Amino acid sequence: MIGSDRRIDYIEFNVADIAASKAFYGSAFGWTFTDYGPEYCEFADGRLTGGFTTLGPVRSGGPLVIIYADDLEDAQTRVESAGGRILKPIFAFPGGRRFHFTDPDGYELAVWSKQ
Repeated sequence: MIGSDRRIDYIEFNVADIAASKAFYGSAFGWTFTDYGPEYCEFADGRLTGGFTTLGPVRSGGPLVIIYADDLEDAQTRVESAGGRILKPIFAFPGGRRFHFTDPDGYELAVWSKQ
């Protein structure tokens, strides 16, 4: 059995504007935030924590972060309403369905659901 190590524990995004990132992810997914000064903010989604920082250049590449949603259509609507751009509309894959989008800084993420 795996203990608390060897699990994804934190994801960090270099962003251009922390306030804009908080507005986007708060609106689209209901994340909460803890500010640690003007250059760093921690986020929590209820299961995982991570951070937004302006201490480095924005990196739009990197690993694909995948978010789970019970209602995929609602999640896509919320992403679009918050200013995200849909790259791949909802499609089926073995095990569920998902869509891909970019946030205002150009990070590509995906949202999936079993349904």
